[in-house]
Amino acid sequence: MDHQRRHQPDGGRHGVRGVAAVEDLPKEGLKLPSRPVIETGSLVLRLVEKGDLPALFAVNGDEEVVRYSPRESWKTAADGEAWFAKIMEYRSTGATLQFVITLRDGGHPIGTMALFHFDESVRSAEVGYVLARSLWGKGLMKEALAATVAFAFDVLGLKRLEAELDPRNAASAKVLERVGFTHEGHRRRNYCSKGEITDTGLYGMLREDPRPVIPSRRL
Repeated sequence: MDHQRRHQPDGGRHGVRGVAAVEDLPKEGLKLPSRPVIETGSLVLRLVEKGDLPALFAVNGDEEVVRYSPRESWKTAADGEAWFAKIMEYRSTGATLQFVITLRDGGHPIGTMALFHFDESVRSAEVGYVLARSLWGKGLMKEALAATVAFAFDVLGLKRLEAELDPRNAASAKVLERVGFTHEGHRRRNYCSKGEITDTGLYGMLREDPRPVIPSRRL
């Protein structure tokens, strides 16, 4: 499950397209917490660490997970190392908050969640995520995304969240809409992903929009 479109550190089936450029965050940008943790009844989202890479390789090395992502699957450990180096660069400038998603009862990463493309002028950010294929269809991504939405609006003080995805990624679109995002538009043949020119679905959510209650899942 990957959701993200524009280049950001993540991207897969339930992902959005997205690597945020370091310059994306204004110099007088949002005050991001240094060690944020997001918790739900069954999940803990924390900042990614180098020790997470072996578990994340199992996620990002799955071709089906990154099917609709702008990036290729990880083929070697070096791919994960390069990704992590970029994440640390973005983190040092405040351009991205890159979380790993872990099961509260397990602890090892089962996916990632990111907030990026921060815009101080309108207090907005983009969201992107991936989830291990073995856990698709269990409601975990809805739970993780709903908690991230609450964190973005209630802790960071953002007023808008955005997501971009390949319109063929119906599962990810369903997750976004279930959590409260609105389909705001469709761009035709505007994006080149892995040599293929594709469309882009545009989704947005405002701070004052209704937030459906997403129950925690016990596996």
